[in-house]
Amino acid sequence: MALLRITADAAIERLASFDAVIDARSESEYAEDHLPGAQNWPSLNDAERADIGTTYKQVSAFEARKRGAVLVARNIARHVERHVVNPPPGLPREWSPLVYCWRGGQRSGSLATVLDAIGFRTHVLDGGYREFRRAVLRELEVQPGRLDFRVLCGRTGSGKSRLLGALAEAGEQVLDLEALASHRGSVLGPLPGQPQPSQKGFETALWTAMRAFDPARPVWAESESRTIGRLRVPEALLIRLRASPCVAMEMPLPARVQLLLQDYSHFVLDTESFCERLAALRELRGGETVARWQAMARAGRHAEVVEDLLLQHYDPIYLRSMSRNYAGFDQAEGLHLADGSGASLAQAALGLSTG
Repeated sequence: MALLRITADAAIERLASFDAVIDARSESEYAEDHLPGAQNWPSLNDAERADIGTTYKQVSAFEARKRGAVLVARNIARHVERHVVNPPPGLPREWSPLVYCWRGGQRSGSLATVLDAIGFRTHVLDGGYREFRRAVLRELEVQPGRLDFRVLCGRTGSGKSRLLGALAEAGEQVLDLEALASHRGSVLGPLPGQPQPSQKGFETALWTAMRAFDPARPVWAESESRTIGRLRVPEALLIRLRASPCVAMEMPLPARVQLLLQDYSHFVLDTESFCERLAALRELRGGETVARWQAMARAGRHAEVVEDLLLQHYDPIYLRSMSRNYAGFDQAEGLHLADGSGASLAQAALGLSTG
């Protein structure tokens, strides 16, 4: 059979039709970003790529190609044995994969040639991941303009992320930027044990989420700043969100404090980690204020620290930011929640639901 080359745009439209999407790049390239649902079958792993590169520079291109051929052949043999042959009887003849590497060259071509020789209907992504990435960036420029966003606004601790979850459970379309970014969007936002994705991975996740939405139905999102942790929100999406209708959430201060103590319970359990994060506020709030907050936290007065943070730091910043950046904030529909309980959130979601 002849290898079937397919453009990035055509592959994207047909992603669901392939029995497997196989990334032939190294493990670090795959970890940074990959096509949705892709499996990693490296033709060369990171150490092998470095070895070949050294041989290329210090010996010759010919010797590097010879060494590379040995390593690629061994790796492909292992992949075929592990994924194609075992467990017996292995994959059926009708199995049809899409294979790609960085540019659609030797790494994917070598793996695809073997799969094709076995008898599988094998497609190779023309231009590789590089062309997929370009297609994603093009789409991120236009996707937000096709969607009807509704933005949840509210002071820190008013339950915006929780309400997004309740809306999703109610069947609404939700774009949870903080969940995709693995970060809660403030100096205290890093999630324990959950590193943020790469910028490329974040953008692919956004693209994947937005292309699944029905443009005829609203998409709920949370008001965000330009960055979430170390990740940047794509400019076209940020502009669209800031021009969208808003719902202004309100919750009593004591309820906000309790909600935050629950959502950030890891800081209650690890006070020194909390104090380290607070140190980042010295430039904005002054060393004396931050030292006082740290002393209160070490004395177990976490609720008082949280209330102080809300009143002295987060609330003033929030009000200035919303008035400056979100056009619909002044005319926003109000939504009062007594607390952050599941019952309150479910009732609020029901009232907002468009289904």
